[in-house]
Amino acid sequence: MKIRAMAAREARGPLAPFEFEPGPLGKEQVEIRVASCGICHSDLSMRNNEWGMSAYPLVPGHEIVGTVTATGAEVRGVRVGDRVGLGWYSHSCLTCRQCLSGHHNLCGSNEQTIVGRHGGFASRVRANWEWVTHLPDALDAGKAGPLFCGGITVFNPLVQFGVRPTDRVGVVGIGGLGHLAVQFLNKWGCEVYAFTSAGAKAKEALALGAHHTVDSRSDGAIAGLKGALNFILVTANVPLNWGAYIDALAPAGRLHFVGAVLEPLAIGAFPLISGQKQLSGSPLGSPATTAMMIDFCARHGIAPVTESFPMSKANEAFAHLESGRARYRVVLQNDLD
Repeated sequence: MKIRAMAAREARGPLAPFEFEPGPLGKEQVEIRVASCGICHSDLSMRNNEWGMSAYPLVPGHEIVGTVTATGAEVRGVRVGDRVGLGWYSHSCLTCRQCLSGHHNLCGSNEQTIVGRHGGFASRVRANWEWVTHLPDALDAGKAGPLFCGGITVFNPLVQFGVRPTDRVGVVGIGGLGHLAVQFLNKWGCEVYAFTSAGAKAKEALALGAHHTVDSRSDGAIAGLKGALNFILVTANVPLNWGAYIDALAPAGRLHFVGAVLEPLAIGAFPLISGQKQLSGSPLGSPATTAMMIDFCARHGIAPVTESFPMSKANEAFAHLESGRARYRVVLQNDLD
């Protein structure tokens, strides 16, 4: 059976209808009929070959929700008919030290859903069972896709670095990642500071659960928080006055990056040393952490704020994302089969 998809034939090229034969299902693979697939900025970067690792024709899409239609002979924990999600990773080696300690997301041999293989802008997608996560009935399949990339990207640091309910936490950038981080942190019990340069987003951040808003480009406003924050999560991908953010950290505080800021970070060593402050970054979380996040969302009613397009209109959806008008994640609904 051929899979119908939307694919780019060249870097920066438009997406067009594309069919391919997936071949035999692997013994540890799961086939998923795609119901919806979120659009992440990484899909745009891959389409444009900004990272130099795209192969064409390229079928983007790694924020997938759907129903399992087939399983290989050695699949464990997933059955035909299960409603599931799939994110950036689609396979890990399961034998290295990282995998055996539960950190599959740090496996050096990870397979990535849209790198060297076809992703979720398609009628079907495949992945190994370990990266397929069950989706509770409480979560809307039409909106949940972005949780499997944007959501887990900002949830993972809360778990990995022991963010506490008593902490004061800043979120820099209220967009596709940041609007989810604000919701998570509010339900986590933290006092949440939303850093944004957009006035409209400041109001929206408060509605999503932030307790305070701060102009992310105002050194004076940030200086007013000197020594106040235990953790600052950077979801933005633009250069800012990082020294000012370091100063806003309390002793032993952490400035943590999940946004792909391309420019080198201009940060002095002395403020880190004198305040025992920390600088770090992280990728998406492990399968176990992803499952924890999904349960947390179901328990607390957390969902991405989304806009929907038919999958056949993926080019229009990409244009909407590129324009900066998306609030806050775009989700494609499968109309290819």
